[in-house]
Amino acid sequence: MRVFNNDGSEAKNCGNGLRCVSKYVYEASIVRSNTFTIETLGGIVTAEVHPTEKGHVDEVTVDMGIPALERAAIPMRGNEDELVINERISFGEQVHALTAVSMGNPHVVLFSDHLDTAHVQTVGPLIEQAAIFPEGTNVEFIQMKTEQEIDFAVWERGSGITQACGTGACAAVVAAVLNGKSKKDEEVTVHLPGGDLYITWSSENDHVWMRGKAATICSGEFYF
Repeated sequence: MRVFNNDGSEAKNCGNGLRCVSKYVYEASIVRSNTFTIETLGGIVTAEVHPTEKGHVDEVTVDMGIPALERAAIPMRGNEDELVINERISFGEQVHALTAVSMGNPHVVLFSDHLDTAHVQTVGPLIEQAAIFPEGTNVEFIQMKTEQEIDFAVWERGSGITQACGTGACAAVVAAVLNGKSKKDEEVTVHLPGGDLYITWSSENDHVWMRGKAATICSGEFYF
């Protein structure tokens, strides 16, 4: 699977894209099994579709793998082996507390008492393009409702504000666990503008699992 952002850059991974591709390849009989692997630039992931009796897929679960937390893996300038958990970093005249997570692509998570679009539009590009992130980064803004419920907004690298980000939802839950706001092995509901995702970080193998809907909105033919 290859994914391109709004600005033409290529994404290393895309949780929403994985669910959509999974639905398509199963319903088009490109794959026959309910469980199969998908190769992305960020690595190989395992997807499982949950078809109805008529063979329609409305929900997909994806094993998003083990989150990488070291600066070198994000990538983020500084001590390569260091983890960034609620670290206060200056961006010009602004200082923000960040938790950095890679889900095959870079994410930084900011906790907030409320989510404000104007704040996302201002702070998102400031952090995305900061020199400390040599490849840029996605920026998640999250508000903890409970240990198992999160409100979510995102500024995506190369795209700006979007309705949903699957890898970002995974990164948000990982960050919540790292900061003691959620727990491993407990499914967390992430409320995104485009719909809910259900994320679990397993203590058994450290893999992050994403479960969510997928729907066909249109189809057509492309000639090239």
